Amino acid sequence: MTTTLARTLKLPSLVLFGLAYLTPIIVLGIFGIIAETTGGAAPAAYLVALVAMLFTAHSYGRMAVAHPVAGSAYTYVRRSIDPRVGFLVGWAVLLDYLFLPMVIWLIGGSYLTAQFPGIPIGVWVVGFIVITTLLNILGIKVADKANYVLMAFQLLVIVFFVALAIGNVVSANGTGGLASGQPFFNDTASFTTISAGAAIAAYSFLGFDAVTTLTEETINPRRTVPRAIMLVALIGGGIFVAVSYVTQLVHPGGVFEDSASAASSIALRIGGQLFGAVFLAGLVVAQFASGLAAQASASRLLYAMGRDSVLPKAVFGKLSEEFHTPVANLVITGVVGLIAIFLDVATSTSFINFGAFTAFTLVNASVVFHYVRQRRAGHQLNPVSYVVVPVIGAIICAYLLSQLDSNAITLGLSWLVLGVLVLALITSGFKASPPEMTATEKATVEAAA
Repeated sequence: MTTTLARTLKLPSLVLFGLAYLTPIIVLGIFGIIAETTGGAAPAAYLVALVAMLFTAHSYGRMAVAHPVAGSAYTYVRRSIDPRVGFLVGWAVLLDYLFLPMVIWLIGGSYLTAQFPGIPIGVWVVGFIVITTLLNILGIKVADKANYVLMAFQLLVIVFFVALAIGNVVSANGTGGLASGQPFFNDTASFTTISAGAAIAAYSFLGFDAVTTLTEETINPRRTVPRAIMLVALIGGGIFVAVSYVTQLVHPGGVFEDSASAASSIALRIGGQLFGAVFLAGLVVAQFASGLAAQASASRLLYAMGRDSVLPKAVFGKLSEEFHTPVANLVITGVVGLIAIFLDVATSTSFINFGAFTAFTLVNASVVFHYVRQRRAGHQLNPVSYVVVPVIGAIICAYLLSQLDSNAITLGLSWLVLGVLVLALITSGFKASPPEMTATEKATVEAAA
């Protein structure tokens, strides 16, 4: 008898999972970077990023309807466009998985360094890496209930932060101070700076599509999953815009003593020493938990790709006999994390977003390819839903991709070139189809769920 995943999840559970995956408090973690990039128009950047994500969320929803299996960007592109293009999208997604822990550790280290300036950021980053890697090697698993508790704590910190920020603005400027267009556009902001900020702000949305990994456990997935994806993007984006708006009211402009840890200084200003300490603890704990999960997911993805012979099996496709975890892959992600010592938060988040925007652009394109294939097969689909909307989404995502930090674009293109070389190697010069990442998909589902 074939064992299958039980369909038990409904819309509220999927939305909660997606929001927990977003780590809402990250809006404050990178607020200073976005405000500095935009010239004091952080909520405008989040609004632009939200629009891009809503178009892309629509395309993910269309693909979830077409392929109601536990999938991801490379699954949709592989099935709708071409297996080789799908591999390169998978390679771009691997960029997110492999380097995301590095960014998480860097953000956490930046805030701790601001609080304890006598300790170099490298010490904090190495500390994060060593502790997280050891826990993951031992096979420590964070229960779902613990994730929801962490989610509740994050939301509580955010609610207190927003309440204190509103109180600060009202006491300084009256209730009229809460209504201002300055956080969206001002003399120091422009369309170019806001676009550049939106390209960074997209980092906060990473994982909004994670609910697609639970498709096979969802009741009526063709209807529920697309709605959940859209709601996660909309609710998450609403939180990001609202929180960045009130924060920008407290601190107009984009000039900070240390933009990488700006929100911590603002928390101290509006809530005093006690709330400043609570805020820092909440942010660091959230970053630690996120890093733990991100490293675990990255190591499982590398293991599954090694098991599928997409990557060298001798290195990536082995588990520890003692711990039953992919120790080599965990160590590799830890070593990659050391790069954080030499990068700043803006460049590292842009680097991650290169892979995300590449995947998002091609998921939008895959909807159009699916439409063409269905038309040829005699099936009629709504051209607005399957052509107009995804084309707009692809254009927006491609534009934001072009607005990333120049160093990030260089690193991202180098990564894609390496992916082309790997593809040429495993397909005998592009003559054969690349190995299907079926095991990889399963591992991604297990890591996310």
